[in-house]
Amino acid sequence: MTETTSAANSLKTVTTVVYGLQAIGIVLTPIPWWIVAVIINYVKKEEVAGTWLESHFRWQIRTFWFGLLWAVLGVILFLLVVGWFILIADAIWLIYRIVKGWLNLSEQKPMPV
Repeated sequence: MTETTSAANSLKTVTTVVYGLQAIGIVLTPIPWWIVAVIINYVKKEEVAGTWLESHFRWQIRTFWFGLLWAVLGVILFLLVVGWFILIADAIWLIYRIVKGWLNLSEQKPMPV
């Protein structure tokens, strides 16, 4: 195995770990898991630049920020019934993003732009 292949496998493992942390965050308290996941994304972002994994990092980072945005909005509106629906829709959307990303990663396919 060459050094380049080893580095690519290592970055794929990092990407898998981030999806795993996001999935754990859906089941357990999301705050620490999701923050650790997005920090890993930002720290390793330069290493994946120009590779097919770059699209996964972009996908994961956007999942974090948009998920956070909708969660905050849902919490603000929680006392009104609409907040419940926002939080449920956000959870479903987050699960979709994690599953879609993980499946594409396992097939070594980039994420859509």
